[in-house]
Amino acid sequence: MTTAAPPQRFVAQLAQLVTVPPTGDGWLHEMKYDGYRIGCRIAAGDVQLLSRNGKDWTARFAPVAEAARRLKVDNTLLDGEVAIVLPSGQTSFQALQNVAAGGAGKLVYFVFDLLFLDGVDLRQLPLCERKNRLQRLLRRAPRLFQYSAHVIGDGPRTLAEACRLGAEGIVSKRADRPYTGGRGAAWVKTKCIARQEFVIVGFTEPRGSRSGLGALLVGTYDGTGALQFAGKVGTGFSQQSAAALRTRLETLRRPTSPLARLPAGALGRSARWVEPRLVAEVAFTEWTADGKIRHPSFQGLREDKDPRRICRETAASLVPDASRRRRR
Repeated sequence: MTTAAPPQRFVAQLAQLVTVPPTGDGWLHEMKYDGYRIGCRIAAGDVQLLSRNGKDWTARFAPVAEAARRLKVDNTLLDGEVAIVLPSGQTSFQALQNVAAGGAGKLVYFVFDLLFLDGVDLRQLPLCERKNRLQRLLRRAPRLFQYSAHVIGDGPRTLAEACRLGAEGIVSKRADRPYTGGRGAAWVKTKCIARQEFVIVGFTEPRGSRSGLGALLVGTYDGTGALQFAGKVGTGFSQQSAAALRTRLETLRRPTSPLARLPAGALGRSARWVEPRLVAEVAFTEWTADGKIRHPSFQGLREDKDPRRICRETAASLVPDASRRRRR
């Protein structure tokens, strides 16, 4: 461990998608919160809230920044998720969009990792030790900061309970590993429903009583860097959000499709195409055999994600039990 100021850039550790959560006491399991991943950097009396893609969102989540200034620490870096907690106890990405635009809601910063504390770099410590120190720190924190509790051991049972409570899923983490930025096998995620980000490539005109837009056309990048069509998203909009989204899309209009291949039939001929710069989070039931999403619902825009990195998420098979691996 070294004594230093936290890095200027927040490089988040990311989780791989798996089909079944791991088991064994080498893993701890946390709730998957439905919000924005945020690094909270405190240095020389200054607070910055940093998104995954390096944006400074201090002003956007000013109550979180103000609460961070009341922590009795310096040269500290926290990792967590800013979310809105509904009366049901669930977190809601859609509700967070309204708060970010000036609406009301119960804003919470769920903190699940401690990377620096008072100038000491903790990233090489095991996760269980980092979380112990984090829990002690947050006992003195403002109520807006909440420690992300975890369960050790039975991942499938923890996932079943999370799904019963209406959560998006769980994140499972190796308790003995250091913190490493980027995606790796030490953190994995399992979802209750299919949900991921898509690049918005176009839209259709509204029909009947609808206004703003009919549906979003979305896609993902494949391994060659080509943008492939993933389907239409026609639900999940309010009248207000559809109108606001149409206004943003009009500024990105282009005469030709950004897709590698046009959608078949009338859709390919009548769609309004846009530059692939906006990212939408979409919930859906499954992928079809021809690579389209079934029963999609728009959840909101993801301004913390780089559209050029959006690809189809595929779940890996069951992660081997760490304790069984050691016994072999």
